[in-house]
Amino acid sequence: MQVEGDAGWRVVSARVGLGQQIRDIWKYREFLVLSVRTQLNVKYKNSALGFLWSMLNPALYLVVFYVVFQLILENGIPSFPIFLLSGLLIWNLFSAGIAGATGSIVGGGAIVKKVSFPREILPLSAVGAGLVHFFLQSVVLVLALVLFRYSVGWEYLPLIPPALLALVLLAGALGLFLSAVNVRLRDTEHMVELALLAWFWMTPIVYPFMLIAERGGFVAQLYKLNPLVWIVIAFQRAIYNQPQPKSAAGAGTDLIKILPVDADFWYYAWHVGVVGAIAAALFLAGLAYFGRVEGNFSEEL
Repeated sequence: MQVEGDAGWRVVSARVGLGQQIRDIWKYREFLVLSVRTQLNVKYKNSALGFLWSMLNPALYLVVFYVVFQLILENGIPSFPIFLLSGLLIWNLFSAGIAGATGSIVGGGAIVKKVSFPREILPLSAVGAGLVHFFLQSVVLVLALVLFRYSVGWEYLPLIPPALLALVLLAGALGLFLSAVNVRLRDTEHMVELALLAWFWMTPIVYPFMLIAERGGFVAQLYKLNPLVWIVIAFQRAIYNQPQPKSAAGAGTDLIKILPVDADFWYYAWHVGVVGAIAAALFLAGLAYFGRVEGNFSEEL
């Protein structure tokens, strides 16, 4: 099928090559930015607080965590709430990006059938909107670090940009694939909700990584195949900066560690690099699959 636009004819069929898709996305990069802005404007249209709502989410989590641990612990140290918040910000970006991307083609059916543009823009803009929310919510985390005078792992902070890139590529890859599948199988959105719920509990966000990793055996090895595990613990090592509780000195050997105690910067960098390479390969595969099936979108929507 062929559609005509301002820039001429664009072929939408199984013959669209991967290189052409990447060139089209770059060519329409301004439209991608506009799509992200549109999603954000629609979300907060007629809202008095606007983007502040995005920041209130992690702020509420932080307050609840702090109050709970103030009651549980004798010395209400706010460090563990920071551990939880650093993982939750990663999860919010990942889950919101995938959930939004999955329904993007079906939700934008009207524009897909009438306007010529790279359809990949729609799922990618959902991930882009999630990235904007991530940066807004990170402001709350930074303010908490300043307020509690909490010292981050400065030598591990360089892990954050590549870990974030790997996360965005992974979310983009899954978003492209799931958005295309959802056009034909409309139950995909509901399946994704359940899958994300299970994925949340398979990721060390509300419990320490070492709680599972130290068990060994098949379960621990399977657990380590979750790419989000390595992204999350890289952020936790940089932000939370405590591989084990501060009270570990002189404590018993049965004390649950939080992160690998003897792991250095390169341990985390290696795993983030592997996840990034896999995510990049999956992103290209997602683009290829999307380009192969997008020719049928107009008929199936």
